[in-house]
Amino acid sequence: MSPEFAKAGSSLLDTVVTTKHRPVAKRAPARKTGSRGAHQAPRRRVTAPEPSIFQRHAADLWAIGLITLGVLLALALWGQALGPVGHAVDTGLATLVGWTRIILPIVSAGAGVVLLIERERPEPLRTGLGALLGVIGFCGLGELAKGTPSVSDSQPLLSTLRQAGGWVGALVGHPLHAGIGSAGSAVLFVALIFVACLIATGVSLATFGQGVRAAAGAVGATLASWWNAGVYLDDAEDEEEYEEEEPVVKARRGKAVDDLPDELLDEEEEYEEEEYEEGEEEEELDLDLDEPEPEVEPVKVPAVVGVVPRAGGSWKLPNIKILSATKQLSHDMRQLEVAGQTLVAALEAHGVMTTLLGKTVGPTVTRFELELGPGVKVARVTSLSRDIAYAMASPDVRILAPIPGKSAIGVEVPNRTRQLVALRDILDSPEAKAATHPLEVAMGRDIAGRAVMANLAEMPHILISGATGAGKSSAINSIITSVLMRSTPEQVRLMLIDPKRVELGQYNGLQHLISPVVVDPKKAANALQWAVKEMERRYDLLAENGMRDITGYNLALAAGELAPIGPPSTKRRVAETTANALGADHPAVYTDDEIDDEPPLPEVLPFILIVVDELNDLMMVAARDVEDSVVRIAQMARAVGIHLVLATQRPSVDVITGVIKANIPSRMALSVSSLADSRVILDQAGAERLVGKGDMLLLTASSNVPRRLQAPWVSEKEVKDVVHHWQAQGGMTEPVVGIENILEGLPGGVEGVDDDDDEYLSAAMDLVVRSQLGSTSMLQRKLRVGFARAGRLMDLLERRGVVGPSEGSKARQVLMTTDELDALTHR
Repeated sequence: MSPEFAKAGSSLLDTVVTTKHRPVAKRAPARKTGSRGAHQAPRRRVTAPEPSIFQRHAADLWAIGLITLGVLLALALWGQALGPVGHAVDTGLATLVGWTRIILPIVSAGAGVVLLIERERPEPLRTGLGALLGVIGFCGLGELAKGTPSVSDSQPLLSTLRQAGGWVGALVGHPLHAGIGSAGSAVLFVALIFVACLIATGVSLATFGQGVRAAAGAVGATLASWWNAGVYLDDAEDEEEYEEEEPVVKARRGKAVDDLPDELLDEEEEYEEEEYEEGEEEEELDLDLDEPEPEVEPVKVPAVVGVVPRAGGSWKLPNIKILSATKQLSHDMRQLEVAGQTLVAALEAHGVMTTLLGKTVGPTVTRFELELGPGVKVARVTSLSRDIAYAMASPDVRILAPIPGKSAIGVEVPNRTRQLVALRDILDSPEAKAATHPLEVAMGRDIAGRAVMANLAEMPHILISGATGAGKSSAINSIITSVLMRSTPEQVRLMLIDPKRVELGQYNGLQHLISPVVVDPKKAANALQWAVKEMERRYDLLAENGMRDITGYNLALAAGELAPIGPPSTKRRVAETTANALGADHPAVYTDDEIDDEPPLPEVLPFILIVVDELNDLMMVAARDVEDSVVRIAQMARAVGIHLVLATQRPSVDVITGVIKANIPSRMALSVSSLADSRVILDQAGAERLVGKGDMLLLTASSNVPRRLQAPWVSEKEVKDVVHHWQAQGGMTEPVVGIENILEGLPGGVEGVDDDDDEYLSAAMDLVVRSQLGSTSMLQRKLRVGFARAGRLMDLLERRGVVGPSEGSKARQVLMTTDELDALTHR
């Protein structure tokens, strides 16, 4: 924080304190009686003096001084380059610490470097104490190595001290040597040196052990790579011999192999070379081209993209290196401490006494944890959000009162410099590596910088909403890309609905897709209806096999516990009947090779993820059908592995209806423009105070407290690279027939209703369209039917897309024009 802003904050505090002591504040003396008067008595506050420039840069000055001292000591002790002063320093240090003076330049410069590295809370006294203990330890070891000199020795006393540990080593080493011996003293001095290192650096013993383990692993990996490189060099001597045998191997392939493309032949040569290296039968081969060539088995050629169909179970997941990583930014902890002090001072200026407990720096915001003083209400802090934002020079702040699990409140202030969270950073984290479910996707980083993975199967559906530019489409791309990076088409299938036509079109051609990306709202309604039918089919399949959910079904199928479906094949039944009539040896009886095997096993059920990028457009075109399908899927589809991801940029009650909200408990709220929109999405406030660009609140079904996250970012190039990786493995998506079949003449875009037809339906349609009046009472009068039948006719017209939904006592809106009716009639 700048000094001008700190000065302005202090002047604001002085102004408030001065105002408190005006004579006007002495009115109403009756309040002084009782226990409350003691709390409301004016308190004198002393403004803390502004620290000087030397106090603010004390740690930096100490660091520069220690490094400079280390350089001068090196010149004096190692290079003898400081003249008489350097000689005097060398002689004095030799008498004081003996041979340990050689390491004093390293100790001094190292202490300065430690102070420079410790940007969060540098402690010069702690670093100096550690360096002093280290010098004492080395002096003691020098004393034990050279022995304690005595006055009766033939050599001069000072000469002996300079060769040993000096006077310091004699004072600490001689008593220990006399008491516990050389071995015990050496152990104590080595332990003292370790303790000195821990104190000087501020590193715990566990962290030191992890660093040693990581260094040992890196050294071992380097040595292993060198060893393998030596092995490869030894094997290179046999390369010429292999090249001489290569034409003979090509001659045995025959004409069918020679007609193959060169790329496939190269791959086959590599495959055969690996085979010859692994086995030892190559030496026994006798390749004579003059002998008649035996019959050669067909060569197995790798699959070619677009030519050879893809075999199941042999998918290869994309490499994490396809995605880009970001560099970790470092925050100025001193500036954050000044901001925390400014926050406490701003609250104190409004009569709210708080104590700063700590701070948590996240990628987007920093949370300051405050403990309230005695008698201070939480509501007083929450009502000062605008004043806090003004004092912190921030556009807005979010107050979390209280922090879950703590007796403190949190004030979340946006960072001056935001940290970009890349998708690779999340997928490469330990949390992602520990995740095993195919539908566990990257959600982002929380306020503490930890990676957050969420299981869509446990949500089980999620609603995403936010204003334009808040990061909604980026969050959807991150979810889809996470699935593509971690799951194969046999595990997860996708149904993408994109009425905007430009957001999800880049995923076309994926093997994960059930059908090409649906862009027509009419087809989207049919796609959701197909999902409902698929849900019912899966429930029937689970019921037939006695399973409760898709996970148990797939596990039982993998374990071979499910019986084959269907009766024996027709050929097997004919063969059994013919064998009973003519005998088993009769030529008319099918042999086992001609009969189909046992009935096929039940199919593997993959998870189905339905992503709708803009729910608002679907609700405008076919609200009734879309809402019914969404509600049915949300209510029942969890057990059969069908999950919804609904996104909209219009969080209003006519798009996110109460029925949809009741069945989709998990919400992802990005930045919105008003408190009302936040209440529609989360049923609580908070989303209106987000800063945008991926800053979001995640509310899951297991908690009623939203969690603030920074959504990951994935670029368009990274998405295309992932899609290209899957397309290169072959296979293609076949469209589902139920999604493509649409009655084009109906504006609603849904299939005709055959079982609910009525003899008066055509007359009612003609009457309503030509009069442009969707009234039930009008149908009663004109068609001379009862109210129940007239209402049923109106519902049928709504299902066909002729009229809109009911609006109470008003007439329904007619959606079909006269020209469309004439075109449908003459078809």
